[in-house]
Amino acid sequence: MTFDYAARRERLAGLLPAHEVHALLVTSPVNVRYLTGLASSNAAVLVRADGTATLATDNRYIEAARRLDVPSAEAADVAGSLALPGTGIEAASMSVAAFRRLGDGLVPLGPVVEVLRAVKDEAELELIRTACAITDQAFADVSPRIAPGMTERELAGLLDRRMTELGADKPAFDTIVASGENGAIPHHTPTSRELRAGDLVTMDFGARYQGYHADMTRTVSLGPPADWQREVYELVAAAQRAGRHALTPGARAGDVDEAARSVIEHAGHGGHFRHGLGHGVGLEIHEEPFLGPSRTGRLEDRVPITVEPGVYLPGRGGVRIEDTLVTREGGPELFTKTTKELLVL
Repeated sequence: MTFDYAARRERLAGLLPAHEVHALLVTSPVNVRYLTGLASSNAAVLVRADGTATLATDNRYIEAARRLDVPSAEAADVAGSLALPGTGIEAASMSVAAFRRLGDGLVPLGPVVEVLRAVKDEAELELIRTACAITDQAFADVSPRIAPGMTERELAGLLDRRMTELGADKPAFDTIVASGENGAIPHHTPTSRELRAGDLVTMDFGARYQGYHADMTRTVSLGPPADWQREVYELVAAAQRAGRHALTPGARAGDVDEAARSVIEHAGHGGHFRHGLGHGVGLEIHEEPFLGPSRTGRLEDRVPITVEPGVYLPGRGGVRIEDTLVTREGGPELFTKTTKELLVL
C-alpha cells in the first residue's frame, strides 16, 4: 500500500503556527512511521512550518531511510541532531531526561500528530477493513472448536494462530479470553482455567495487518444460558446498538458514550460498567479519539473507532460486545461483521 507521506507532513506543517512553533520534532516511532513510512525503534523527523522535513536515524535503519521521500541523515543521537530552540516536541513520547539533555528553548506540545492521524484516508481504511475481515474469519473458524475442557490460554492461542494463518502480521494485542467468573475482569489475562458448561466466555482480540489494527469482542455461552446471563447479554447488546447509532460526524465523544452508558445505568448496572465506551484504532490499537464521560472533542468523518460497552458482575461473570466501525456522513460503516446475537455453543 502506498501513502502520500509528503501530504501528511504538509498537513502537519499547516498546524504548527497555531501552536506558536516553527517546527515539530517528532520522536514517537508510530508518528515517525505515519509521516515518513520508516518503521524503526530509533528515529526522529523534524517537520518545519514551511513543509520541509529532515529524518534522522541510526545505522541500522539509514539505508531504509534513504529510500524514502524525505531527506535523511545518520545520527547516534537522533533527537539531539535535530533539536533547535523554538522547536515543538512531543511531550508524551520524550522522556524528562531527554528533554533536559536537549537544552532550553524546546516547547512541549500535546497530541498534535495523533489528532491528525485520527482521520484516515481510504487506503488506511482498506487496511483496517482487511484486518477486521481476518478477525471475523478467525472467530468463525475457531468458534466451532470451543468446548468445555479447553483452557482460556488454549483458546487464545487458537485465535492468535488462526489470525496469523489468515494473513495477519500478528495479533493486534494480547488476546483476552475470560471465562466464568473471570469475565468480571475487563482485561483478564488468559489462564489455565478450563471452560465449563454454563460459562459465559468473553474473547477480545484482533488482527494487525500491514501495521493497522482491528479490535473485536464477542461473548458466547457454553450451553444454554441462565436467565441472568441472557438478561445481561441483551442489556449490553442494547447499549452497544445505542452507541453505534450515535456515531456520527460532529457528535461529541462524551455524548456517544452517554448514549450507550445511559442504557446500562437505567437498568441498574451503571456501577458495573466502569471503563470508556471506545477508542480510535489505526497504527496503534488505542489512539485518538477516545469515547468516555469526560471527553469533549467532536468526531469527524472517516474516523475508525470501537464501541465496547460491558457489564461485569464480580464473582459471577460478565459480558462485553465490541465492534470496530468508521464514522461516515451517511451513518457508521461496520467493519467487524460477526453476529452479535448470543451464540450458544
